[in-house]
Amino acid sequence: MADDRDVVVIGGGFAGLSAGVALAERGFRVAVLERKPALGGRAYSFIDPESGDFVDNGQHVLMGCYTETFDFLKKIGTYDKLVFLENLEIEMIAPGGARATLRTGRMPGPFHMTAAVLRYGHLSLRERVSLLWAGLRLLAMRRSNRAWLERTDVATLMDRLRQSEHARQSFWYPLTVATLNEEPALASSALLAEVMKRAFFARRRDSAFVYSKVGLSDLYCGAAADFIQQREGVVTSRTGVETLELGAGGAVERVRLRDGRALTAANFIAAVPCGPLLQMLPPGAGDDPFFARLAGLTYSPIICVHVWLDREVIDSAFVGFIGTTTQWLFNKRKIFDARGGQHPGYLSFVISGARALVERSNEELLDQVMSDLRAMVPAAREAKVVKALVLKEKQATMAPAPDSHALRPGAATPLPNLFLAGDWIQTGLPATIESAVISGRAAAAAVVARVEQARSDAKG
Repeated sequence: MADDRDVVVIGGGFAGLSAGVALAERGFRVAVLERKPALGGRAYSFIDPESGDFVDNGQHVLMGCYTETFDFLKKIGTYDKLVFLENLEIEMIAPGGARATLRTGRMPGPFHMTAAVLRYGHLSLRERVSLLWAGLRLLAMRRSNRAWLERTDVATLMDRLRQSEHARQSFWYPLTVATLNEEPALASSALLAEVMKRAFFARRRDSAFVYSKVGLSDLYCGAAADFIQQREGVVTSRTGVETLELGAGGAVERVRLRDGRALTAANFIAAVPCGPLLQMLPPGAGDDPFFARLAGLTYSPIICVHVWLDREVIDSAFVGFIGTTTQWLFNKRKIFDARGGQHPGYLSFVISGARALVERSNEELLDQVMSDLRAMVPAAREAKVVKALVLKEKQATMAPAPDSHALRPGAATPLPNLFLAGDWIQTGLPATIESAVISGRAAAAAVVARVEQARSDAKG
């Protein structure tokens, strides 16, 4: 029989590593198994060998409301690698090059956002007042009419809130796509309401944009692995799990690895996306209604295009585009510690909810973002592309549609010693880094509770 302190965590991204750290801190012996060559799951970075710059697989931005993520980073000793932009400042460029900035005021939340909206130059005064009224009404609906929000998409919500098409395109829809990774006609209104409450209409600090000064993998992967390994744990990559095997009592007894080896433990956490989870279930387990419904979850893609130009073309660190295919531009030379810098202009472009584009060729996608850049930023029209890299995450996040959101499970499963973690688990949030960390810690807490209950029962 396995020692009740032994836990296998399948998956080495934010969810799996945060679960492993939480358990190791409580005295459990943890084995984190990652099938890929490196830790990080769908949130990782790598060094581009030609430029020496670090490249995130998708541009990840944290927000000041990510309290669980910050606590996790503090525990592993990397919190100081973050940069907080205390005053939210998002520059938006409209067709024709007109610019306006959504900039919070220096006052306590939520009044800081009131100031930001009232000074937002892309909207008329009437639209700004209407937007504030709509925001307040949405927060009230979050408290009193959550059931309606749960079954309604954002586009329909905008109809109910009587928002103009111009206000939608200039404010609501860029916010929706950025935070939910989904088109407004498909995205859950309940999730948008949660984002608005936590990130924009709470404390002033909660709306801060937070960047890592290092590559995403450097921010958490190595430090979390060290934390676990220093406490009797094991963290390994290139270790794929083929299947979960049940014991006589109906609980998971071991994981069978793809190389044929088996690893036994008392408890197991699957911190992997839904698809791989269903593939590793033991025979017959997938017929259980709990697991069967997970097949209804769908995914939404993200495309990130990294471009190195022969010159700097924009002074801003972070810019949103209105009315173009490309949604966001990150000026890596401005907001991150440069590691390479051989080419002066290093930009990352993000297209979220990119179902209609993800099958296009890399050349087509590069042409699209450069066309959008030149249309919005005149200084880029003479710039030459020195190097480009297109990254597609076809299953970047759980699709936050109302029907899909309703299918999200909790940490516990019908198998008594198997628990789930991942940004797609039901945390009340969209599929973000914060959701992943919350889920990992929730799974770890469930393991601790199960072990403590078993020990209590054994004592009689």
